[in-house]
Amino acid sequence: MGRMLLQEAANYAIETYILESDPDCPSARLCHHFIQGDIRNYEDVLAFGQNLDVLTIEIEAVNIEALEVLEASGKTVVPKPAVLKIIKNKILQKEHYRNHQIPSPAFKTTYSIAELKGESDFLPAVHKIAEGGYDGRGVQILKHPSDFEKGFDTASVLEKMVDVQTEIAVMVAIDLNGKLVLYPAVEMIFDPYLNLLDYQLCPVNLPEKTRWKAEAIAVKVAKSFESPGLFAVEMLVDREGGVWVNETAPRVHNSGHHTIEAHITSQYDMLWRIMLGYPLGSADSISASSLVNLIGDKDHSGNVKYEGISEILATENVYIHLYGKAQTKPGRKMGHITILGRDRIELIMKAKLVKEKVKVISQP
Repeated sequence: MGRMLLQEAANYAIETYILESDPDCPSARLCHHFIQGDIRNYEDVLAFGQNLDVLTIEIEAVNIEALEVLEASGKTVVPKPAVLKIIKNKILQKEHYRNHQIPSPAFKTTYSIAELKGESDFLPAVHKIAEGGYDGRGVQILKHPSDFEKGFDTASVLEKMVDVQTEIAVMVAIDLNGKLVLYPAVEMIFDPYLNLLDYQLCPVNLPEKTRWKAEAIAVKVAKSFESPGLFAVEMLVDREGGVWVNETAPRVHNSGHHTIEAHITSQYDMLWRIMLGYPLGSADSISASSLVNLIGDKDHSGNVKYEGISEILATENVYIHLYGKAQTKPGRKMGHITILGRDRIELIMKAKLVKEKVKVISQP
């Protein structure tokens, strides 16, 4: 369970447990019961879930076999282990889209650099490691044969590059009975150096028909998994208005952090409702919003220090969320800032102000 998810637990008469290897992790201070263990270890996950009623995850890198045993014993696992098995492996994920007629960029599978070097005709392309990639890691852009050495010498997906105009995400909530709620799409702007989310805007700046198409595809993706849960469907919009599914996250997601302040029901509250069998909340917006990730500076590692926080706190309709991580390193997500505003221009201006003023560095 994630840190912010646990903060909402006080709204419900439940006991919260977390399985985590680091006893000093931020969520250890927020849950009722901290259990030290490895989420990738079969015995640790199995023991953790034996006396629980409902389990969820905050990252896909969890032992699926243990979750399958727990589900078979009558535990509710959100999302279902079968879904996690598909999504945690990008090859299986891409095959799932193909099998369900979900538009996604053309792809090939490769298992070595030597095999990759035989795919010159498929360039430009994006090479994605099948398992283990996260937050921009495990992804390489290949434009020329000389780039092949940057690829992965293991099971991977070679995905045809799309001429991207906009990257968007749509979050879909599905309850235990299959009822569905859709959050408005967000527009994502990525850091070209780190290849992870820099900041985002909601609502998206897209023609209405394109937005409808994206929402319909997101619903089709979420329904195809036949599981309750929260699904963040990340999509690429090309310059001709085509919409392509990039990948799906089966959990609360960075693209939904703004919902804490900007929507009637946050993604965290929505997940509690799903897990507890309560009615889904409204996903309607309260305000247009922007979200800026607080990312460790590329030149700093060590005990974290935040610069510019006081100035940003004095800015109207700006909300700071620090994740409680003691150590920063280049590219590490340390928090986020949500901005509410009247229109896109105001949001972009405030997002750029935050990017300029707030720095995540290490202490001298």
